[in-house]
Amino acid sequence: MSYSLHTLVPLPVMLPLFAAGLTLALWRFPRAQRVITVVTLSLMVAAAVGLLVGADGDPLVVNVGDWSAPVGIDLVADRLSALMLVVSSVMLLLVLLYSLGQGVSDDAADDEATPVSIYHPTYLVLAAGVSNAFLSGDLFNLYVGFEVLLAASYVLLTLGGTGERIRAGAIYVVVALLSSVVFLVAIALTYGATGTVNLAQLAERMPDVDPNVRLIIELLLLLAFGIKAAIFPLSAWLPDSYPTAPAPVTAVFAGLLTKVGVYAIIRTETLLFPDGRVDDVLMVLALLTMVVGILGAVAQDDIKRLLSFTLVSHIGYMVFGISLASEAGMAAAIFYVVHHITVQTTLFLVVGLVERRGGSTSLDRLGGLARVAPGLAVLFFVPAMNLAGIPPLSGFLGKVGLIEEGARQGTPLVWVLVVGSVVTSLLTLYALVKTWNKAFWQTAPAHLPEARLPAAMVGPAAALVALGLGITVFAGPLYAYAERAAATLMDGHTYVEAVFPDGAARGQGESDKGVKRDARIDPDDVVRSPTPEALPTGAPPTGAPPTGGAS
Repeated sequence: MSYSLHTLVPLPVMLPLFAAGLTLALWRFPRAQRVITVVTLSLMVAAAVGLLVGADGDPLVVNVGDWSAPVGIDLVADRLSALMLVVSSVMLLLVLLYSLGQGVSDDAADDEATPVSIYHPTYLVLAAGVSNAFLSGDLFNLYVGFEVLLAASYVLLTLGGTGERIRAGAIYVVVALLSSVVFLVAIALTYGATGTVNLAQLAERMPDVDPNVRLIIELLLLLAFGIKAAIFPLSAWLPDSYPTAPAPVTAVFAGLLTKVGVYAIIRTETLLFPDGRVDDVLMVLALLTMVVGILGAVAQDDIKRLLSFTLVSHIGYMVFGISLASEAGMAAAIFYVVHHITVQTTLFLVVGLVERRGGSTSLDRLGGLARVAPGLAVLFFVPAMNLAGIPPLSGFLGKVGLIEEGARQGTPLVWVLVVGSVVTSLLTLYALVKTWNKAFWQTAPAHLPEARLPAAMVGPAAALVALGLGITVFAGPLYAYAERAAATLMDGHTYVEAVFPDGAARGQGESDKGVKRDARIDPDDVVRSPTPEALPTGAPPTGAPPTGGAS
């Protein structure tokens, strides 16, 4: 790859960090803050698109400070991370535009507006944390990305300083800190067992670690990332935390933060633990996450809480794809991640419009919105049906990919998971149709306010609806890209060789063990070259030229 493409790799991290400092210094000039933030996120989108094109082949690697791996910090853009950067940067930009349309102020008594002086710097720090997590080439840098996310998300979650938001923020911070502690313990154990935290080097060294120690490390990482991804039973915190935040903040959290946890699971399971020892555990967790989450959604009478439970439920589909441990399953999971980021973000933004027009998100206090705001009804209906998986929308296509691969594998546990995914999809449809009926079709209450929907809020929401439809229209090329990303993930050699082109990842005396996830090679089945002691007397070493005979 050209040098110019490599220079794009750190931009999604460095641009928002620099802009965050600049907007903080300009806290007295809100107009300047808005311009800087919009320009920065637009540049992030451009850089991410460049990486998407450039990384569609060998990964792009940058050694920060010109310190080579494993001593320095590596930023690695492969197909998966580049795709996640594009989707996340587009979401961040459109949600920002929505929040500007909603209005910002420094009046803490205004529950709808967000404090402008800290909103833009914090939002940019959040963007940097998300990008850093996707590009991290080592576990500790990934941990740093998570901590940046934690700090920024807590500030955004508690904007306005209301008691409800502070309580929700406290729950969120306690859970996030628990995840961070578990992650740190896993990093310490990993370094103690392997002498490195570099992902590429770990891919080569992890097979030499004692199997029991390796399993403990894998379970600790799964626990840490499972909390962040809101996988059952580590998901109870999410429906109590997300609905209290302003609509744009909730949309970003729902669309992106849980997906960072999913991304970390994909990266570590495919690169560090290709033996698939916990795949059955992941299947059970996927099933429970889907079913328990959607049952919680069906029981809700508040749209924000209902969508929060559907968010938990549909994380299970992504874990479903990961647990299948195949290229087809991983491709379907990646496609579904992209679909879900777009659709879930859209729905939370549209619910912000519903709250503004109807004065509430409680289904008992809403009604008749389809008659007074037909455009709003369309904006809700399309992504709702997409989330439910109505054909031929992208949600249907992603679920079909998962179910087809599950049916192909055909084990009893996988069949249970397939049935659970179908039931979850039907219950999702039921929950969203119930929401549609109560909020949009039933008789309007007498107290329905006469609120105007600003075009600056409707525009970004409509753009996201169109983007969700675009994923459906261009599902073929996107799914093909997801398949190429899955192929790269399942064969970790590409990642390792990009970071260590000279083969230094193995170190002196280490064996060249494969990191292909779906190979599932039993060590006892490997045919090894005999040692010199095992050779018959006078026999040449393996690979030596034959002796004797005619020359």
